[in-house]
Amino acid sequence: MMKQILISGTSRGIGYALVETFLSRGHRVLSLSRSNEHVSSFIDRYPEQFHYLCINLSESDTSISSYLEDLNIKVDVLINNAGLLINKPFLALTDEDWNQEFQANVMTSVRLIRSALPYMNKPSSIVNISSMGGYQGSSKYLGLSSYSSMKGALSILTECLATELAGYSIHVNALCLGAVKTEMLSQAFPGYEAPVDAPTMASYIARFALEDSALYNGQILPVAMSNPS
Repeated sequence: MMKQILISGTSRGIGYALVETFLSRGHRVLSLSRSNEHVSSFIDRYPEQFHYLCINLSESDTSISSYLEDLNIKVDVLINNAGLLINKPFLALTDEDWNQEFQANVMTSVRLIRSALPYMNKPSSIVNISSMGGYQGSSKYLGLSSYSSMKGALSILTECLATELAGYSIHVNALCLGAVKTEMLSQAFPGYEAPVDAPTMASYIARFALEDSALYNGQILPVAMSNPS
């Protein structure tokens, strides 16, 4: 059965791979990203399944409601994948750096969930893409104090929303990803070769979102084979 999947941060990496994974399996994808440069190719390949909106969720959510209203469909799965990594030592981080990370890694999810809630099916699922850097007790790395702190905040937000949205029959969980071969990882750890590529991780996230998430609520789940050392 075709499901309606709403995904943020789809222009590259895991987000782009998620779009391709869901489309290839016959689902409808509602794509949100700051640019349509890479995802525009899906329009010709999947004209009935693929829809996109160019929006910077770090700044605004004003057009999301009208976007979903115009499509006239209900969302089955919402995946918060948008994010930003600033790699700087703690003493070099400015207030603006911290604010940018907060907006990109926390507020993007807040804005999208808030806007999408009236358009979500019952039952449905929200999957927040967090990081092992934001998983309590995991290894931490130089230069990632802001990024890890914000992903930790996203994990706590996940637990809170699982309680708040239980009455809506919406399950909310977070997947804390380990090392995945993406541009973001290359920026943080130049030269490190991750054991998992974006399509492989996207396939796992898709399965979790469509099937396994019904068995969890408010869980912060590590998904890692390895981390840089």
